[in-house]
Amino acid sequence: MDTTEARAILAEQLARYRTNSYARLRDLIDSQDVLEIRGPSGAVYQLEIEAVWDERPEGNLRVIGSIDDRGVRALVPITDDFILAPNGSFIGE
Repeated sequence: MDTTEARAILAEQLARYRTNSYARLRDLIDSQDVLEIRGPSGAVYQLEIEAVWDERPEGNLRVIGSIDDRGVRALVPITDDFILAPNGSFIGE
């Protein structure tokens, strides 16, 4: 897996999720979005985006993205995240 390409794809997708409302991201608590994306190299990646409560229910949301090539790397995917407060501000940035 081209880790540079995978990290770039993950960053791009997480940037899109950062534009969503708190309410929309809260909907990911009980589910996750799973995407299949073909990178510029032609490699196919699986991307999963999910949200968890960062400290307590109805508090900050941690949105986590993971990406792998559906091969051995699926055991240890590349991950990144961000934390969104109920007021729409990003925590730790």
